[in-house]
Amino acid sequence: MTSASSVCLADVLKIDAAAVSASIESKIREIVLQQLNRRGVIVAISGGIDSSVVAALCFRALGTARVLGLMLPEDDSSPDSLHFANLLAQSLGLRTYVENIGGILTAAGCYQRRDEAIRKVIPEYTEGYKCKIVLPDQLNTSAYPIFSVVVESPMGERTKARLTLEPYLGVIAATNFKQRTRKMMEYYYADLFNFAVAGTPNRLEYDQGFFVKNGDGAADLKPIAHLYKTQVYQLAAYLGIPNEIRKRPPTTDTYPLDQSQEEFYFPLPYDRMDLCLYAKNHGLQPEEVAPVIELTAEQVARVYRVIDATRNATRYLHRMPILCEEIPEIPDDSRV
Repeated sequence: MTSASSVCLADVLKIDAAAVSASIESKIREIVLQQLNRRGVIVAISGGIDSSVVAALCFRALGTARVLGLMLPEDDSSPDSLHFANLLAQSLGLRTYVENIGGILTAAGCYQRRDEAIRKVIPEYTEGYKCKIVLPDQLNTSAYPIFSVVVESPMGERTKARLTLEPYLGVIAATNFKQRTRKMMEYYYADLFNFAVAGTPNRLEYDQGFFVKNGDGAADLKPIAHLYKTQVYQLAAYLGIPNEIRKRPPTTDTYPLDQSQEEFYFPLPYDRMDLCLYAKNHGLQPEEVAPVIELTAEQVARVYRVIDATRNATRYLHRMPILCEEIPEIPDDSRV
């Protein structure tokens, strides 16, 4: 039997999409044109739901001439990402540029450094192999989660090995070149057109630090960071985002092997993760949440612990540069 509180929690993330869209569009206009004094907005479009919704909101807020979509593929990108990004651009009539950053990443040693780190645990890993890193099941064990690397040979044979600290940090450090290089290109175009850069994290990603510092975490405005991903999908339907994009499973599109966000970061799919995050933020007990998302109370309690641990581990990512001495803020009316 379903309780009244369960029904309430199941519906709590429903929004009035038209009203939410109008509010965000108004704020985008104010932030970009008045607070930032920029002529328009750059949006890096990946073919995913979040960047698609941000692009559509900016397009509605500012118009055709003031929004530019960037497609930034690299050697490991899925061809699907470029396909879906083009599909979005065509549906909006969005002006776009494509910059393949694979050459920059090669020159910086991104792929070479990553592969060298992987060979510390899988020596046979070489050219022609594919890889991804994965977490163990965080839902059914309280053990500390340690990443493993999965590699696939040219013959399709897969090997999995646990990553010790040094190779793990090596893989992450090298892979983060991708997000930081993309952001470099976004700010090139922002400078070129006197535009602002729009970030695309949703609330789950923002809260849980699912971004790279000075990479995809850098932006001048983040229009949907207050919205749970469930709500982003509701906005996508209202905004007319192509159905193919709305049906596409969330993916990191960072490693050569296909990788879901649950394999790489979150203990649950986004819809149930959203409800757990909302419930924890509003002081609901695991026993109240469990029947809604069809888990046990202990499993929900584990998700709560993961949320807390991830917040603590990623707090650094949210920090602004720390000054040794406070500097009085310059009054707006005295700026030249």
